[in-house]
Amino acid sequence: MDQVDTLHVWELPSANVADDEVMVPVPTLGRTFSQVRTVRLGDASPGGRLRFDALARMLQDVANDDANEVLANGQSWVVRRVAIEVAQAASFGETLTLTTFCGGLGSRWAQRRTSIGGERGARIEVAALWVHIDMATLRPTVLAGDFAAAYGEAASGRAVKARLQHDDPPTTPGTPYVARFVDFDVMGHMNNAAYWNAVEEELSVRRQIRHPMRAEMEYRQGIEPQNHASLVVDGDDAAFSLWFVEDATTFASAKVWRLS
Repeated sequence: MDQVDTLHVWELPSANVADDEVMVPVPTLGRTFSQVRTVRLGDASPGGRLRFDALARMLQDVANDDANEVLANGQSWVVRRVAIEVAQAASFGETLTLTTFCGGLGSRWAQRRTSIGGERGARIEVAALWVHIDMATLRPTVLAGDFAAAYGEAASGRAVKARLQHDDPPTTPGTPYVARFVDFDVMGHMNNAAYWNAVEEELSVRRQIRHPMRAEMEYRQGIEPQNHASLVVDGDDAAFSLWFVEDATTFASAKVWRLS
């Protein structure tokens, strides 16, 4: 996909969320696309765990390669929401197989499911909501006919909603969040993988939160170089939430918790 990685200002139709992301299994019919990746030195934490920011880059790449193979010019998308369930974390040097497919459709968006397995037992499931946009207006536009032709069978008629689920941030003051030059991509805003850096910082001091775990990121508006964002964090040793904010604007939010 020619992905526009974070959301500009526009509103989706209000809709009830039917349920949380269901990690539907890899379909037996319809298109799937797989790649093999290895957890490299720059992907792993000091303890050897595949970091979420590195995982997000892998997810971007496999989605991009899949779409470019079957869609005209890959089309243009923004990521709206990502949910990740880590049953067993991937480790440094582990070879992973990422299999991606369409988990459901809306009128102007689609869910991309990615199932990841590793040679050492890593098991990670991802459900990401991507919204199809018109690059001229940066507004959602209906899915093109070639998208349904390529991915419709795998979706099996499953409908997905596009409404965000996280709460607004609390009113407590945040700490300055300094985006680095390397966090910005060719679209001129912070790449969606870079937001996960803040999640990793929190995990570094909340070592009780490890697999099995769930992490979610929601993107509302892209951080651009001129923004002066703050990071608001709320949580304890079992779970935490964080928000990227500037004045009354919330750019993105994350929730992370240990699964029983």
